[in-house]
Amino acid sequence: MHLPPEVSRAVQEEANRFPLSELVRAAEAISERYRREHPRTGHLSPVQCAAWAAVRMPATWAATRAVLAELRIRDADVEPRSVLDLGAGPGGGVRAACDVFPSIEEATALEREAGMIALGETFSEPFTRWEQRDIRTGPPFPERDLVLLAWVAGELDTAERDVVIERAWKAASFALAVIEPGTPQGFQTIRAVRHRLIELGANLIAPCPSANDCGAPEREWCHFAARVERSALHRRLKGGELSYEDEKFSYLIASRRPVDRAEARIVRHPRHQPGLIRLEICTGNEWRSMEIRKRDKDRFRLARKAQWGGEWKAL
Repeated sequence: MHLPPEVSRAVQEEANRFPLSELVRAAEAISERYRREHPRTGHLSPVQCAAWAAVRMPATWAATRAVLAELRIRDADVEPRSVLDLGAGPGGGVRAACDVFPSIEEATALEREAGMIALGETFSEPFTRWEQRDIRTGPPFPERDLVLLAWVAGELDTAERDVVIERAWKAASFALAVIEPGTPQGFQTIRAVRHRLIELGANLIAPCPSANDCGAPEREWCHFAARVERSALHRRLKGGELSYEDEKFSYLIASRRPVDRAEARIVRHPRHQPGLIRLEICTGNEWRSMEIRKRDKDRFRLARKAQWGGEWKAL
């Protein structure tokens, strides 16, 4: 996937305000925050905001877009008119929502960092209303059709997270999407969010085939990946040689109405050998390894098209 051209241009123009050496140091600091799994803790300087937009927003935009595309698959009739992004950063989530759902005509972005808001205002949709706010405090969130909570829940302590999840769910008149890094810790955050949403009576519609608590085995974590093309600026700041990167993420979608969940979910890259394809799938209650051989023509044909994160129907 490619970040929309007008957004890429705006990010480049913002980056041009700073020396490349300062941007590189800021990008390194951001990477260090992600290694500590506290990516947004503490105030961000203007150069850090610019570096964040250059090295992180393309990946978070791509992952959010992939999650919302799954919502559209699960409910083909969904046409949200409004979206609320909690902890919106520079607005990649709002942009992804509008890319997936052209029906959106009202967007609200809550963000505590003034620098992020200033960036977001340069390339967000004209109907986006920005509000500087710490989502842990203040009045209830405004009600919107679709609510996003992306790369935020893991930064909150348990009590804060439970309150934010409850308020986010109350604000979602149709659906809530929660996204975290695709790491063991990020997945544990999603499991905790899942448990809380079950307590609140939410319909869990993706990615899991089950509406109950997660059945992933111990020491496993459910995560997926979205591939995004790297810009020349991105490669310079991160020292990357590849023209793309894969953003790994864990996620959960809750809906106000029940829809058909996936029969099973492919939870690892399919492994191809001559005449044999191995799949790791989750049925909701268990993870299962499958071997599909060429002589089973119909299932083998489906397995050849299978992708990590996709639904598996031919059980």
